[in-house]
Amino acid sequence: MGPRALWKGQLRLSLVSIPVELYSATRSAAKISFRQIHKPSGKRIRYEKSVPGIGPVDRDEIVKGYEVDDDEYILIEPDELDAIKLETKKTLELVQFVEMAEIPPIYFDKPYYLVPSDELAQEAYRVIRDALRQSGKAGLGQLTMRGKEYLAAVRPCGDGILLETLHYADELREAEPMFGQIEDAKADKELLEVATSLIDRKTAPFDASSYSDSYAEALRDLLEAKQKNKKTPRVSTGDEAESPGENVVDLMAALKESLDSAEKKGRSRKKKAS
Repeated sequence: MGPRALWKGQLRLSLVSIPVELYSATRSAAKISFRQIHKPSGKRIRYEKSVPGIGPVDRDEIVKGYEVDDDEYILIEPDELDAIKLETKKTLELVQFVEMAEIPPIYFDKPYYLVPSDELAQEAYRVIRDALRQSGKAGLGQLTMRGKEYLAAVRPCGDGILLETLHYADELREAEPMFGQIEDAKADKELLEVATSLIDRKTAPFDASSYSDSYAEALRDLLEAKQKNKKTPRVSTGDEAESPGENVVDLMAALKESLDSAEKKGRSRKKKAS
């Protein structure tokens, strides 16, 4: 099964609109993930939402709270949030163009591939792609998706167009408090020349494939070896869904067992004392 489009709509430049689709440029499946397993029973660890002194609660009893003071929250009902959600707009309009190098790297968030929806859209798509490449510019616009509005930059990428969501200015921390303690003095001239020469000697075209995640490779080797080893401990968790109250039942059983054990010990002490 191929990748699923996260958004479908129009890429607009002035009076020109092109039907496009948006796909994630990263693969979450490339990262190895684990499940937590209860070793004695071989069952998966599950988490439930609970309130101290009350226990597990139903999902429809949960609302969002915004902290306004220490341990003081204003409550927001789901329908209040739904009322301000933005409808998914079907148009990404390029309203401004900037030099590619003008956007500080700290603003970039997530990359996506923006592709033409059909063959008829390809010609106009190529025109915008090549115009961006020839001008050395990135186009800016806002994209509404999943109820939120994203600031986005589009620029040429190989045969296509890359869309990158950007952080808004108020989402970034000021650098001054972090860098403010660094002394404002020029670097030693000779040391600077040596460092610059070293950089020049090690300068080469960027090739991400020449780098790899050593830990991820070692982890894959470990998992492969353990899969082949018949002595590797294995458990079968089953695919039936546990009921929300299962943990409560288990807890009640454990408490009763503890109570019975305590009562037996109490009776045993009384007999010895008599």
